[in-house]
Amino acid sequence: MKQSEYLRYDATALAHLIRRGEVTSREVCEAAVERATVVNGALNAICFPQFSEALAQDFPKQGAFAGVPLLLKDLAQEQGNRPCTYGSRGFRNYIAPQDSEFVRRAREGGLVFMGRTATPEFGLKAVTESELWGPSRNPWNTNLTPGGSSGGSGAAAAAGVVPMAGANDGGGSIRIPAAYNGLFGLKPSRGRISNGPLVGEAWTGASADHVVTRTVRDSATMLDVLSGPASGDPFVIPGPGEAYADLMQKSPGSLKIGVFTASPYDTAVAPECVAAVEETARILENLGHKVEYARPEFDGMALARCYLGLYFGEVSALIAKARSQLGAADSDFELDTRLMGMLGDTMPLSDYVLRRQQWNEFARALGAFFAGYDLYLCPTTGQLPARIGELDTPAHLKMAAKLMLALKAGKVLHRSGQVDQIAMDSLARTPFTQLANLTGTPAMSVPMHWTADGLPVGVQLGAPHGGEGVLLQLAAQLEEAAPWFGYYERLENAFPAAGL
Repeated sequence: MKQSEYLRYDATALAHLIRRGEVTSREVCEAAVERATVVNGALNAICFPQFSEALAQDFPKQGAFAGVPLLLKDLAQEQGNRPCTYGSRGFRNYIAPQDSEFVRRAREGGLVFMGRTATPEFGLKAVTESELWGPSRNPWNTNLTPGGSSGGSGAAAAAGVVPMAGANDGGGSIRIPAAYNGLFGLKPSRGRISNGPLVGEAWTGASADHVVTRTVRDSATMLDVLSGPASGDPFVIPGPGEAYADLMQKSPGSLKIGVFTASPYDTAVAPECVAAVEETARILENLGHKVEYARPEFDGMALARCYLGLYFGEVSALIAKARSQLGAADSDFELDTRLMGMLGDTMPLSDYVLRRQQWNEFARALGAFFAGYDLYLCPTTGQLPARIGELDTPAHLKMAAKLMLALKAGKVLHRSGQVDQIAMDSLARTPFTQLANLTGTPAMSVPMHWTADGLPVGVQLGAPHGGEGVLLQLAAQLEEAAPWFGYYERLENAFPAAGL
């Protein structure tokens, strides 16, 4: 299968070709390997290639995606007896004891694992630039980040290495790379896809697994493959009643959609991100939906503090695990990660519990909003992709080192303005995505806009808990009204550094 042919198909179409015998699984996977060989040197998206292993296996004959190649994210999507580094030198010797539920179900769906994709350390940033793997790069401009934390997956899928790639989202990590790479990215509802068997609720319920894709139908069909509870899950949510792949083909009816473009944290929003929302609103109106300015009413800074409290606790626990089980040293973790861990170690337990309880306030505020609107529409990100290395400024590193010294000296920082500054530094560029994580509601990024420089810009739509069906239906309408899957033609000029 020629690369030029391979790039023209999404995962659903490749599976159809394989089932009809028009192409073999081996030919498809060989095309994926060839594409990876051409572009990964420029993108640094794949941290653990598994090409030889993939090509040597007996290719699957059963499943919705039988014989189609997939890359897994090197964070939580664990393969039994394989490394899973979480983007950290502290986990470089970690070998997963068994398959995650995501991996097990993807394998049952017939997918062929081609390798693992890079992520920032512990998935903590909206850029993928770990000290372990180095920076991953955006295929539309290799001087820019592909986002994070599923940045390696986003870059690889957009570049045509695979038609879709594994991702997870604890604060925007599916939606941000989708927005920056011109992909479709759906974060499912809390409980829709099992985090098992080693985890009940990832990030105490804030994080969800899924994929980034080039088409809506691939995301819908993959949700059919992955969704449903596993034995021992903390709770079970109702299914859709029919396959998402079928449901997405139906009309959502006329929807009432609230639109907002101002950051919840009162941070700057790029004009291109606002323009993407306004352009999408016009398309939605032309499709027969009612669109008006409205936003959920909640305390944005409180949400940022609650989200950072989650960060602090999760990082502290991961560092403790690496130290006790893997013999990791302080020097095995990046400066920002060590700071987060120290803030977690010094956070009073009552503060952590109070912040976790406050998630309910955001869920109730969003529930009140959905009493009057079916969906919300806003930017996916507040800014366009940062340049590689842009966020690791000397001033930022100096401040992090200063705070670490203060913590070592026994100072309490949790109720200080310095922690608010950390929140703004961490979230200012991507302020729109955390609401869906803390409320457990589904949200998607749709590639609806392109800048004059040829960069994709995503818009975000969110629904009430369990509302993946209506999101997929609306996404299918938008995909038909403003098709974005012209990848082969666009890719011809997208990789100057790769010499394509």
